[in-house]
Parts: sequence; structure tokens; C-alpha cells
Amino acid sequence: MTFLDRWGKKLTLPSQSDALPGRETPLPTASHHFVNGSPLKGPYPAGSEIALFGLGCFWGAERLFWKRTGVLSTMVGYSGGVTPNPTYQEVCTGMTGHNEVVQVVFDPAVVSYADLLRLFFESHDPTQGMRQGNDVGTQYRSGVYVFSEDQRATAEAVKADYARALAAAGRPATVTTEILPAEPFYFAEDYHQQYLAKNPGGYCGLGGTGVSCPIPGAA
Repeated sequence: MTFLDRWGKKLTLPSQSDALPGRETPLPTASHHFVNGSPLKGPYPAGSEIALFGLGCFWGAERLFWKRTGVLSTMVGYSGGVTPNPTYQEVCTGMTGHNEVVQVVFDPAVVSYADLLRLFFESHDPTQGMRQGNDVGTQYRSGVYVFSEDQRATAEAVKADYARALAAAGRPATVTTEILPAEPFYFAEDYHQQYLAKNPGGYCGLGGTGVSCPIPGAA
């Protein structure tokens, strides 16, 4: 069954058989980061690691991370769904299953994965299900997509601690953040990459809960 919100937005993920077919050829996109000049498709510096997050419209999400000390590069795209090499318009139909995501290349000697998770949880409301503020649809769901068991364990611990912090602050809503193995990352179109650096007055619908996110094991 397909569930729609009051604006007619699709709020359930499509099955493999229902999803749009996509295409074999990747979409054209930028080769280098508009802000720091780093290569978007690598090679990335030795010792760097990759994180993948979905927290609403990826324009504002990407800016949060490229400003963080220790982040070497960022790029936006689509992941967590079925359709290969989808376009933005296809993702917005809700018939690809993909989330709008930001891929983060970082130096773990400077910024830890747990610190990036703290930024992730504090920068959006992870209790809203298939939406983020006024942005409604499956591509705006809260998600952490992990590349290792260590990342999974850290993400699960931070999510649990943040749920407790929300409850302690009088906001005991369920944290709907999905934590799943990273699926293929499909680069978004050129104009989406570092969008808010190219368009400083552009739209950003992100907003946190105002509740600080603890990190497991931190003093």
C-alpha cells in the first residue's frame, strides 16, 4: 500500500518491481569541490575515511560538513534506494527509494566519526520520519549509512544516547534515523554540488531540536 501525506507526497519506499528503471550511465557532474578544489571522485588522501548521511535537503546538509575542521571533501548524491543513476526529478517522485545524502571524506586523526555523528544529530530533527521540516517525502528521511561494523556500532550508540538526551529534555519522540549498510552512492547533478557556496542566498530547510548530542565515552 502507498501512503501519501496531505500534500500528496509519497511516504513509503517503492519495491524493486515498482521502482523507476534508471540508467546504466552515471549523470554528468562536477570533477572538483567548488569550495576547496578537492577531487570529488578521488583519489582521496591516504588515511582518510568516508561517512554517508541523509538529514533532509542535501544543499544545507553538505555545507554543514564542508565547514567542519578535519573534513577533506564533501559531495551530494542519492543512496539507499533501488534505481541506478537516478536524476533529481526521479528521486523527487519517491519512486527510486533513494535518500538525498552527503558523502563526507574526513581525516579521522582530526575529526572522529562520533564527532560527525554529533553534528548530524544536532543539525536536524531525527524524529520526523519521511520529512524534515517543510520538506516532505522519502528522500528527506534521516539516515546513517555505514561502511564498517565499527561505524555501525558507533552510530547505534550515538543514536541511543541522543534518544535518551531528547527524552531527558522533555522530547521523548522516537528517533526514526535508519542505520543501514552503505549502498551505491550516485552523484547528483553538477548544479547540486556545493550548491549553497554557488548560491549563498539559496534555500536551507535544516533545523535541529536544540538538544545537545552526547558522544559515548566522552568525559
